[in-house]
Amino acid sequence: MWSILLSSNTQWVLFSTMILGIAAGAVGCLAYWKKQSLMSDALAHAALPGVVIAFMIIGEKNLFVLIIGAAGSALIGALFIQWIRSSTRVKEDTAMGMILSVFFGLGIMLLTIVNRLPGGNQSGLDSFIFGQAAVMVRSDVHTMIILAVVVLAIIFLFFKEWKIFLFDPQFAKGLGFSIKGMNALYTIVLVTTIVIGIQAVGVILIAALLIIPSVSARYWTQSFKWMVVLSSTIGGLSGVLGTAISALGRGWPTGPFIVMMAALFFIVSLVLGKERGIVIKHIQFKKHQREVSQMKAKEAN
Repeated sequence: MWSILLSSNTQWVLFSTMILGIAAGAVGCLAYWKKQSLMSDALAHAALPGVVIAFMIIGEKNLFVLIIGAAGSALIGALFIQWIRSSTRVKEDTAMGMILSVFFGLGIMLLTIVNRLPGGNQSGLDSFIFGQAAVMVRSDVHTMIILAVVVLAIIFLFFKEWKIFLFDPQFAKGLGFSIKGMNALYTIVLVTTIVIGIQAVGVILIAALLIIPSVSARYWTQSFKWMVVLSSTIGGLSGVLGTAISALGRGWPTGPFIVMMAALFFIVSLVLGKERGIVIKHIQFKKHQREVSQMKAKEAN
């Protein structure tokens, strides 16, 4: 059983999900500070129709083409969210919920149609729901790695710009930054991370890989730089460990195991995190109680 993890293809898949987790952890920090964590979930669900339509057009499962379809569908979803928010009285979170539901429903409807076509049930598109890294071939792995590295490069090359844009957009505008341009770049890296991850993690669970590592990292540090580093580390470890566990079973979906590993890291951070962890807060509370008791004792004397 353990020999599966030593095979060349499995090791490439493990490496790709590790890189995916690192990229998702870094992008998740941007979404966290933009207060748009739900956006990642909405765009992930919005990507499903694009995957199925791309398959219907080319008639085969080519990950690069499916990614293009997913990206196009997700970007259309993002434009609809922006249009609903700016043109109506509907709030942004409500618009996200609407797009999430409508696009995912459309994707499931199209997927049902494809599965009823001759040979459609052998397309493997069902793996995009919960993720199945085991069905990835070498070209799929290479595509994931290249796009994930591009996302990481964009984040780290423009790290100072991201920091100013996220924490003080008005100051960034005063420095000559294009807010629309930064928002567009943010949407591009978010969509890219989502669409390269849906094969391994699935459209339903990819948002968790973006959200959980960044929230976990927040319990350990107040520094944005170290938050990105820790979030990327947690995401990478979740990706590789979850994929390794799923590879030990026959037909086990990858996404749930990756998310469970990320949840485990979150629980550890919630309890032991040095900034806002339960244990640290309890210790600080007890320390404060002792100091108050000592002050009252001195005043009594």
